[in-house]
Amino acid sequence: MADAPSSENATTSEESYAETTPLRHPGATEDAPPKPKPARARKGKAEGQWALGYREPLNKNEQSKKDDHPLNVRARIENIYAHRGFDSIDPADLRGRFRWMGLYTQRAEGFPGTATGHVEEEELDASHFMLRVRVDGGALSTEQLRVIGEISQTFARDTADVTDRENIQLHWIRVEDMPEIWRRLEAVDLYTTEACGDCPRVVLGSPVAGISADEIIDGTPAIDQIVERFIGDRSLANLPRKFKTAISGQQDVAHEVNDVSFVGVDHPEHGPGFDVHVGGGLSTNPKLAVRLGAWVPLDEVADVWHAVVQVFRDYGYRRLRTRARIKFLIADWGPEKFRQVMEDEYLGRKMLDGPAPEAIAGTIDHIGIHDQIDGNHYVGVAPPAGRTSGSTLVGVAKAAEEAGSGRVRLTPYQKILVLDVPGEKLDGLTAALDHLGLPARPTPWRRATMACTGLEFCKLAFVDTKNRAGELVEELDRRLADVQDSLEHPVSIHLNGCPNSCARVQVADIGLKGQIVNDAEGNPAAGFQVHLGGGLGLDAGFGRKLRGHKVLSDDLGDYVERVVRAYAEQHEAGERFAQWVVRAEEGQLT
Repeated sequence: MADAPSSENATTSEESYAETTPLRHPGATEDAPPKPKPARARKGKAEGQWALGYREPLNKNEQSKKDDHPLNVRARIENIYAHRGFDSIDPADLRGRFRWMGLYTQRAEGFPGTATGHVEEEELDASHFMLRVRVDGGALSTEQLRVIGEISQTFARDTADVTDRENIQLHWIRVEDMPEIWRRLEAVDLYTTEACGDCPRVVLGSPVAGISADEIIDGTPAIDQIVERFIGDRSLANLPRKFKTAISGQQDVAHEVNDVSFVGVDHPEHGPGFDVHVGGGLSTNPKLAVRLGAWVPLDEVADVWHAVVQVFRDYGYRRLRTRARIKFLIADWGPEKFRQVMEDEYLGRKMLDGPAPEAIAGTIDHIGIHDQIDGNHYVGVAPPAGRTSGSTLVGVAKAAEEAGSGRVRLTPYQKILVLDVPGEKLDGLTAALDHLGLPARPTPWRRATMACTGLEFCKLAFVDTKNRAGELVEELDRRLADVQDSLEHPVSIHLNGCPNSCARVQVADIGLKGQIVNDAEGNPAAGFQVHLGGGLGLDAGFGRKLRGHKVLSDDLGDYVERVVRAYAEQHEAGERFAQWVVRAEEGQLT
């Protein structure tokens, strides 16, 4: 680890890009960004693309990153803010650069959803933070899981959420405690560097990489290379917006909605490798990733990933934040041009053409008890909508170790897996997990329900999601117990507190996007816009949004029961919910 600078003053010149800052790994580089390429002919409206000569910041976010490299903020947290407290934090650090260290300000208590968008951001800031611990590949040792749990118990009021990015988020964090939190995390090789911000965020990986008979290839070495070489690399820490990666030898990482994904596929001549997808993302302008048509061997994945990120850095749109994701560049260029620029200007060679992976039906969530290729077993459990606690995480670590396991995995569906369990230890482990409130055989509704952070902690949210999801699951367990066994495919329910779709509402069977609606008396109340029949794999596409149809949060149980019962009664044998929605009459969906 490089030593942190001790200056108390944030630099405001381009020289700040060359300063020393703590890096994710000792192998990460600390080069300054490459010199601008010669400006090309400018056509149409400027989009702020560096490679076309637009180096001057075009919005406040870009100006903030130019004023001081975001990775420099850690030194100020350790040397200034941790000693002087919340009120000493520079606003540009607080609402910007802190994210590169995994820190977001929490929503202040007492502000209802009706205040979102109508109250100044400063008023919504609590003096506490959400802290995101990045877990690349979803891979944790039991020791690491225990340390996260103990940090939660000591510094985060025992809060912990498993996210759909395979991270763990803690809440109620004080800036004064961050140096000690980092010390404890880094002692077990965990980090928060670039867990948020306009940079390469956590790399998703299959939670059963290396142990599953269903995977085509184990992507773990590629994930490790990317993390070692590039996380903390200063030349990649100022991208137009966030950048999300997924790598898996099977289709269990929602590859269609990531900025770049490497999906296991067999090449007829070269054998197992990866198919490359780019430009996926949801939020208010959802797009599914497109194939580049290239086959990449395992030992070249990191280099190809680096080339994709550099194209985004140099050609990505920086003028408007709403168009700054790579999906907009892909939509304008198309995959052919993107691949050509990537090969000609960054890789310096052509990639091999390759086949597409065969699309699968449904979601691979790894819940339950499964065989490993080595004769052991893994057990997947479902915290309600990802909500757990530090005490529970410590309990899972203990239960896993007592069962002879030293490895735990997180999934892109907010689930937890315990790996390497001998057959004779399965009963003891499942009993211990059940005692922790984590049954290995959860109900279909608990298994298939996800939720974002929501109003409780998020400043962008309009409605509560985590707590409402837990209540909804309990309602559906009671209401639909008589039909759940007749459903061949689980019906996924995703709740999101705002349009940003952190919980992937557009690709859920029942997607619920939070907003303020009017109740029967015309008063503003928490509600949801409904998206029906979205999906990935064979059902890849965005849910059917019923014109003007919104549901009050209090009425979700009635609504979901009505729609699921209609599906249960009318679907044909083997027909998935997304298929049924296409042919269902609108009256059956409202």
